[in-house]
Amino acid sequence: MNKKFGIREVVAIGIGTALFVVLTEVQIPIGIPNTALQPRMAVLAFLSAIFGPLVGAIIGILGHALGDALFYGSVWWSWVFPEAVVGIMIGMLANKLAVREGGFDSKKIVMFNVAQVIANAIAWIIVAPVLDIVVYAEPANKVFIQGAFAFLGNILIIGILGTLLLLAYSRIGGKSSSLQKED
Repeated sequence: MNKKFGIREVVAIGIGTALFVVLTEVQIPIGIPNTALQPRMAVLAFLSAIFGPLVGAIIGILGHALGDALFYGSVWWSWVFPEAVVGIMIGMLANKLAVREGGFDSKKIVMFNVAQVIANAIAWIIVAPVLDIVVYAEPANKVFIQGAFAFLGNILIIGILGTLLLLAYSRIGGKSSSLQKED
C-alpha cells in the first residue's frame, strides 16, 4: 500500500475527480433503469492502481457525489460509497501492481483483474443494494438486479479500458516522470 501522500496524490485526486465528473454523462445504456456502462470506472481503477487506496476512495466519493449533484440535482449516496469501496480495494494493490515502475506485466494484469472483480462484487452486489434498501427503502428485487448489472458492466469497463490504460501508462509513463523536486 502506498503510505506516502504528497503533491502527486493531491494532483491525482484533482484530475481524477474532474475526469470522473466529466465522464458521468458518458454512459452506454444496458436496458436496466439507472444503470449503464460508464468509462469513469476505468479512470477510478487506473488512478487507484497507481496512487493507492486513499486516492481511490477520495476520487470515488468526490467524483460520484459531484457528478450526481451537477448532472442530476441530488446525490444518490448508496451508490457513492460503493465507488469508494472499489477505489480502496484496487488501491490496496498499488505497490504490488508496480505500474509506476513499468512492471505491469501479464501476471499483474491477472492480479489487477481478479482484484477488480472482487471489489466490484462487494461494492455492487452487496454494498449498493443493501444501502439502497436501508437508506432509501428501495425494493430488494429492483436494487439487486441493478447491482448485478452494475457489477457486470464495471468489470467489463475496468477489465478492458482500465487494463489498457494501466498497460499504456506502465509502458510509457511509468518509467519516467516530468515531476521533479526543485532545490
